[in-house]
Amino acid sequence: MLPAPNEPDAAPAPGRVLPDWAVETIRVQYTRRPGRTSAVLLKISFQDAAPGMDARARCTTYTDAGGTTGTAQVLLAELHPDALPTPHDDLPAAGSEMPGAMEDGWPGFFHRAHRVLPHDGLLLLATRQRRDTGILTDPLGSLIASARTAGFRYLQHIVIAHAHPSGNHLVPAPPIDASPGVAHSDLIVLSAIHHA
Repeated sequence: MLPAPNEPDAAPAPGRVLPDWAVETIRVQYTRRPGRTSAVLLKISFQDAAPGMDARARCTTYTDAGGTTGTAQVLLAELHPDALPTPHDDLPAAGSEMPGAMEDGWPGFFHRAHRVLPHDGLLLLATRQRRDTGILTDPLGSLIASARTAGFRYLQHIVIAHAHPSGNHLVPAPPIDASPGVAHSDLIVLSAIHHA
C-alpha cells in the first residue's frame, strides 16, 4: 500500500504506527461491503502491553458519511513496536494461569477482541519491526499464533510502505521514531470465527 504521489504526510506521526492516509484507505477498503450498510471501524492504539493496557489505549471511531453507529465490525489495533513481545519475551503458551479474556498482554487482548467482534468481523493488526540489541526483530509470527488461538483466521498480510512514489521510484519517508532500517509497517487481516 502506497500513499498518493501528492500526499504531504507519507510517514506516521511520532507514537503512531500508521499514517493518516493509510487509516483512511483501510476504512474505505474494509468497512464497505456490497449490499450492506457500511461498517463501523474502531481504531485502538496501544503503547504498551502491561496489565491494564485496554484502559490506557486510545480509541477512535470512524463511521461513514451517514454517521452509521452500532457494534464495530472492523477493529484496527495499532500496536506500537515498544508494546510488542521481545525475542526473549515470547507470548505465553496455552495452559497459563489465566486463560482467555482474563489474561494480561496480547493473548488476553485477542480473546477480548474475539468476544467483541461479530461472526466474520475483522481484526486488523498494524505494527512494524524494531531493533532489539541491534537485531531487527519481527513479532508477527507470535502475534498471529496468539490470535489464532483466540479464534481468529489469518486472511492477509499487507505491507504499508513508508515512502513517496516519485516517477518510477520510491523516495523513503521513514517514521521519525522508527528503528533504523525500518521502511514499512505491516497490516495483518484476521477474521473472527464463531462456532454454533
